[in-house]
Amino acid sequence: MNRKAALSLAVVVVLATSFSSGFVLAQKPQPPTIQIPDPGVPEGMTIEGSFVRGAYNNEAYAIIGYRLANASVGEEWMLLEFGTTVLDKTPAYTMKREHLTLETPDGKTHPLPTVEEYRSASEPRGLINREKVIRDSINYFPPRASQACRIGFFADLDQRALPWDQVEVSNTRACLGRLFFKVPGGIAYGQHWLNVKFENSVLRVPFRILTKDEEKLLNKNFKSIKKQVDEAFRPKKK
Repeated sequence: MNRKAALSLAVVVVLATSFSSGFVLAQKPQPPTIQIPDPGVPEGMTIEGSFVRGAYNNEAYAIIGYRLANASVGEEWMLLEFGTTVLDKTPAYTMKREHLTLETPDGKTHPLPTVEEYRSASEPRGLINREKVIRDSINYFPPRASQACRIGFFADLDQRALPWDQVEVSNTRACLGRLFFKVPGGIAYGQHWLNVKFENSVLRVPFRILTKDEEKLLNKNFKSIKKQVDEAFRPKKK
């Protein structure tokens, strides 16, 4: 991974700001200026698609897919596709349920629900069915992370697999799984963060729940914005 696409993660934030302040694409065809949502911790960021976001530092890497969450505004359960690994010479790390939290636009932090809370609710089953047609691949990992790894904090009732309370993350394992969060009052538009605690740092993966107008603006400008970011981060000639 590199920092070429680091600034592009802020595209949705800038697009939202531009739109709400009267930006009209037909009148100003140039791509919006790119800024980075401030995570408050040292890290780099990536964008792999309209609804795929990543964050990394010297210790670890995390990526999410949130297309279904973006289509679930007003609902009280959120499903995120989640992937993670540790980097380079970082020792293996035991990730537990309490190491993952969701921060919503109102500044509140939500933990993963317990297995009992998950199993007693009907909403997760509906989200799983919808996810079969509303999802993006998040299989973007550093080359060294080549071994498949299940993140099993949640398990479907009709599957033989059991839920786990922890998973071992190492630099050779590409760990993938679903995360569920209960959001009292319903999913709202605006900036969200998935907080992922590692041994020596916290990664904050930013993602914005977009309005229809923001989504259209992002999709219309995606290629030109990515080109702008690539040019801005092209290695300088020595």
